[in-house]
Amino acid sequence: DLKEFTDSLILTRGSRHEDWDTLGFQAKAGDQFKRAQIRYVGSGATGNHENDNRTIGSRGFTFSNMLLPPGAEGPEHTHHDAEEAFFVLEGEVEVGVHRDGQVEKRTLGYRDMIVVPAGVPRSLKNNGDKDALFCVIIGAQKPQIPTYPETSAMHGVTRD
Repeated sequence: DLKEFTDSLILTRGSRHEDWDTLGFQAKAGDQFKRAQIRYVGSGATGNHENDNRTIGSRGFTFSNMLLPPGAEGPEHTHHDAEEAFFVLEGEVEVGVHRDGQVEKRTLGYRDMIVVPAGVPRSLKNNGDKDALFCVIIGAQKPQIPTYPETSAMHGVTRD
């Protein structure tokens, strides 16, 4: 029935929740890596959330929101299989693009976006005094788990 089908395609803000645990393992490298994922489509590269019945299954990309508290950061990491886009909804996010031991940083604000190609290391940080909320889109149905280069605080940290 078209009504039920249409309803199955819609996800509301009220049905979302902040998942602080999915990236909780990263706090082993420091409290600044605590942040929440709010999933909509697929499970991203953060783990196996395929049984999360609050999301729409991915057919070709993942979509989530990330809540980054003041001072929090997403460590330098690389998605080798897919591009990743960040679109800022609230606050400001400093993004870093890394190459050959160098990093180029830009601060993105409301409705600013960056698209980082597959294979290019990137990092995030909230240097502001209020939460930053941004969309994360990864261009793969089930992205591979990212890698953390030796220059990343997460290098050698495992999910166990």
